[in-house]
Amino acid sequence: MSRTMKAVQYRRVGDQPEVVEVDVPEPGPGQILLKVDAAGMCHSDIAVMSWPEESFPYSLPMTLGHEGIGTVSALGPGTYSCSVGDRMAVYGPQGCGLCHMCSQGKENYCDYADQLGIRPPGLGAPGAMAEYMLVNRERHLVPLGDLDPVEAAPLTDAGLTPYHAIKKSLPKLVGGSRAVVIGTGGLGHVAVQLLRALSPAEVIAVDVSEQKLELAHRIGAHRTVISDESAPDRIRDLTNGFGAEVVLDFVGNSATTAIAAKCTRAESDLTVVGIGGGAVPVGFGTTPFEVSVSAPYWGSRSELIEVLELARAGAVRVHVDSFGLDETPEVYERFHRGEIPGRAVIVP
Repeated sequence: MSRTMKAVQYRRVGDQPEVVEVDVPEPGPGQILLKVDAAGMCHSDIAVMSWPEESFPYSLPMTLGHEGIGTVSALGPGTYSCSVGDRMAVYGPQGCGLCHMCSQGKENYCDYADQLGIRPPGLGAPGAMAEYMLVNRERHLVPLGDLDPVEAAPLTDAGLTPYHAIKKSLPKLVGGSRAVVIGTGGLGHVAVQLLRALSPAEVIAVDVSEQKLELAHRIGAHRTVISDESAPDRIRDLTNGFGAEVVLDFVGNSATTAIAAKCTRAESDLTVVGIGGGAVPVGFGTTPFEVSVSAPYWGSRSELIEVLELARAGAVRVHVDSFGLDETPEVYERFHRGEIPGRAVIVP
């Protein structure tokens, strides 16, 4: 007789997510069943639930949650290094494991994931907003150790994604440099901490919310700027008229990418992390000389290990508010309205 569990599912395009009863999955060969300890809520979920039916890429119903921490509950047939009772962080951007990118631990850039229909948990595959979740391969798990699962769950995306974005720009973040962080919510407030921990750069935080700017200042931003039409001029003033060496846009809509482009200087990095649909025109005369524009996705498994080590050392800490599984639909609405300044975490 099968067991049942509660799960938060997106069941029909255009509807709100629902808390429903579903069967607890049984682990097959090589699979691990986790009892979920914590699941982070992300703006990507809201973006997915706003897609129209004609272009919706996933099968429904779909259990949400791509930031997961859980305790090993059962193991399918096979040989494992983990054991029942071990607490694990889930590496979300899962790939084939065999291609050139995956062989480097960069499953976020797997060459064949789309072709093979491999989807991240909560973004096409059943996610972590449930009492249990199934993980297909042990390599998609990272031991959590003594970290608090509620605070650690967002590190699997809200920590990993900005860490990956910042890491490639570290050679430019030398003494006397400036880094602009646009959008200081879930990912952005982690980016502020990572910039302070990893570089000597002066950090300028930009947001439409005074509350989020207060949080950014409290956790290490040197300067804060309200995000409006005057923001680029204000940032120019703060950078002696030159612009910043690194600009990170964690919103990514047309308004913020326009601000971001106006904050760059020659040879700077402009990284658009947010998925708000904005774009940066690139070409001779549209940006300062030799500006590098990129749009990264998540991060590698090795970088997740590094992020967890930074958290263990006290260098980064996610500002979280925790909620029960039954509260999730209402929390999504609050999250969408911007009423939660850091990260919402669901605790089944």
